[in-house]
Amino acid sequence: LKYKELQRNIKMEPFYYNHMNKNQQAVYRAMQQGLTNLSDEFQIPRLEGKDLSNVFFELRLDHPEIFWASGFKYKYYPDSPNLILIPEYLFDKGKIREHQKAMGARVEKLARPAMKLTELEKERYIHDFICEHVYYDKLKKPYSHEIIGPLGQGVGVCEGIAKSVKILCDTLGIWCMIALCGNNPEKGIKYRHTWNIVKIGKTYYHLDATFDNSLGKCSYDYFNLDDKAIFRDHEPLIAPAPACTDSDHFYYKEKKLSFTKQEDVYKRSLQAAKKGKTLTFHWRGGYLTKEVLRELLDLIEKAGKERQKTALIKLNWPQAVLRVRYTDEPIQPVVTMEEANE
Repeated sequence: LKYKELQRNIKMEPFYYNHMNKNQQAVYRAMQQGLTNLSDEFQIPRLEGKDLSNVFFELRLDHPEIFWASGFKYKYYPDSPNLILIPEYLFDKGKIREHQKAMGARVEKLARPAMKLTELEKERYIHDFICEHVYYDKLKKPYSHEIIGPLGQGVGVCEGIAKSVKILCDTLGIWCMIALCGNNPEKGIKYRHTWNIVKIGKTYYHLDATFDNSLGKCSYDYFNLDDKAIFRDHEPLIAPAPACTDSDHFYYKEKKLSFTKQEDVYKRSLQAAKKGKTLTFHWRGGYLTKEVLRELLDLIEKAGKERQKTALIKLNWPQAVLRVRYTDEPIQPVVTMEEANE
């Protein structure tokens, strides 16, 4: 696909645009046209500084294919109803066109094998691509906030990863938006975080590929969560988003790896110890208190002893997910606390 064809083919409803007032929408449309045309400067209706920044930011959440716009300045004349916007681009125009061509081809190539899958299968295909092929960019290069980081360089931060998930969802016909929460210095959370909300069938779910990526190869702790679950370790949203109220299609529940009885944990741990396979499961038999956790760990360790093996356990406490691997080495059982983050 040529880049403009890719943009034309993406007909998903722009979520943030639909939550703006008429003046903000007019600014959004003017920005979209000016940035798409790679204009050096262009007129837009006048808007106050903070609102202007929000429209610029939300336009690029709705349209991650506009990856070359990194910021802007503006000038105005006191008696004019318009501003003159002077965009800042990540690259010169020749390089932008090269990247457009490369990104169009890359997105089309990635989407092609998934075209005939169901919505849920497409979502998992996209999630697994991120977890298997993208590394978190601790240096936070400018392009890591855009699709060219994850899709072009294999590195990204949460914003670039969420934008990459969105453009692939858009291309594969899955409704998707980018969710945004604030920072919280009191908790040591320095940065805003972004992830996705997808619509599978008629139902909305949270999908945080960045957090799953941080837990190692192909975790699904943040695949199709409801609001209650996601906000156990995500800050409140600072921009509108649909409510996600369904917990029945959480990945581990769908795969029958969400246990409510301790005897199920014990049985599956015995099987894992016997077969030498990792057991990943979600606990939903009430709150995962310290007491309940101790009981589960005792059962997991007991299952290992019966097979003359030692349990190595990783725990994502906020999401009540445990990963259990058994080893033949005569060592003390080890429990590692996992913290999904950027």
